[in-house]
Amino acid sequence: MFPHRQLGVVVAAVLFFGLSSASEGLGGNALLFPSETDYSYVKLVPQKPLQLQAFTLCMTLATELDGKREIILFAYRTKDFDELNVWREKDGRLSFYLSGDGVFFNMPPLSTFKTNVCVTWNSTTGLSAFWMDGKRSARQVYKPGHTTRTPGTVILGQDPDIYLGKFDSKQSYVGEISNVNMWDYVLSDSDIQALHCDRSVPKGNIFDWNSIKYKNIGNVLIIPDGHSNTIPIIGLC
Repeated sequence: MFPHRQLGVVVAAVLFFGLSSASEGLGGNALLFPSETDYSYVKLVPQKPLQLQAFTLCMTLATELDGKREIILFAYRTKDFDELNVWREKDGRLSFYLSGDGVFFNMPPLSTFKTNVCVTWNSTTGLSAFWMDGKRSARQVYKPGHTTRTPGTVILGQDPDIYLGKFDSKQSYVGEISNVNMWDYVLSDSDIQALHCDRSVPKGNIFDWNSIKYKNIGNVLIIPDGHSNTIPIIGLC
């Protein structure tokens, strides 16, 4: 048995640093990263290897971090490369990187209000775009002919400068993340709009939020997501 004082220290440490746990399914819930850290993240287990020649990645974000700080939104890293990283840059632009220089998009700012964000890319044409609440950016051509490599690890909350390490708290995510879904093809415009409008779309065949396998490390809370993640827009929903 622990003495009372030692037990109190153990309990306090668990409450502060959180539990490392492996679980499945986050439907109806959100991940809350309550503060800047260089140790808290969530590892996601894909349903298939991320050897991708096209993808659609969607997530719902809410953060109070201002636009003067870069934020990692999604990180897929192999042993030697950042294969797919999605960022909000210091100047507020959204970007993603495939093993090297990135592509940048001027989008409305992320805020404390939940925002549905998607990014699409197709290797055949190089066409890439960001979507925000069902509205698409101007498309850009980025890395035609590229294929992402495996094996690797996907995490939320941190940017690993080495394989699952060397995190920077000033790049960490602070806020809520939910509805992370990913497909190994580009969804149609109508499907992305339907996703924003909370209508039925094909389940993500890489990540499906309702059945996603994940592991919490550090101080990350799982909280109810509340009402629908979408706000219907006249003329869109």
